Amino acid sequence: MEKFQLEVFLILMNIGSASGLVYTEDKLFLIQDNSTYLYQYNFSSKNLTLIELVADAAKSIDKKNKPDFESITLVKNQLRLFGSGSGSKRNQLFTYDLKTGKITERNIQSQHESLQKKFDISAEDYNIEGVIFYNQKTFFFQRGNGPKAQNGVFILDDNTNETSYHPIELPELKGVKATFTDAVLVDNQIYFLAAAEKSESTYLDGEVTGTIIGRLSPEKLKVEYTEKISDVHKFEGITLYKKNCNSLEFLLCEDKDSEELKSNIYKLTIKKTTR
Repeated sequence: MEKFQLEVFLILMNIGSASGLVYTEDKLFLIQDNSTYLYQYNFSSKNLTLIELVADAAKSIDKKNKPDFESITLVKNQLRLFGSGSGSKRNQLFTYDLKTGKITERNIQSQHESLQKKFDISAEDYNIEGVIFYNQKTFFFQRGNGPKAQNGVFILDDNTNETSYHPIELPELKGVKATFTDAVLVDNQIYFLAAAEKSESTYLDGEVTGTIIGRLSPEKLKVEYTEKISDVHKFEGITLYKKNCNSLEFLLCEDKDSEELKSNIYKLTIKKTTR
């Protein structure tokens, strides 16, 4: 069992409810599900920079037309930003090169549709909220907040193009199933967030009944432990901040389902104990 401490770490203005984040080289990169900017916070200068992903980028896009960026992950020197795949306008994959600043865009709707068809998951249930890369495989974390509550992990083998799907059962919080909202790889282990929300829709928000953190083996895909970290927050992004032999420090971002251009970034410290 791990002991944890959760505290507000940073308050960022000019960005709404962040849906994903990556910490690297003293910078924090964030995405917002209804914005076409990539946000970069420099810890040294304390400056927030807005990076346009498209021409005429917007800070706030209506729900019907938003790109729904829910996943951001670092692969070598590239950040990859994924739409959730939960609608026709939510299928974009952006790549941002940290060295050159080059931005590329690709539509991966056919990939999403292929996974839905092969594993019998309807468009109403399909909702990707986290992506990691491990051992030349891509892990897509499917949030089971649709009508059939299909929570699990898709795995795409980058060498063979073979795909698999693994249902994952998570605990309930106040009678509501927790479902994946993000994941990060740490020392060949997957740490994930899962929120419980009273809604049977990947489109509509509902009452939040809490968030858990957990650990998952990428080889066996078995949940090794879970811990409730909040009764009220819907945490949607996780990134590793610091680690040592006794603890792990993560930064988390929260979706408050509001239009306010202000984001609280939390620090979650997990202190390891002898098992």
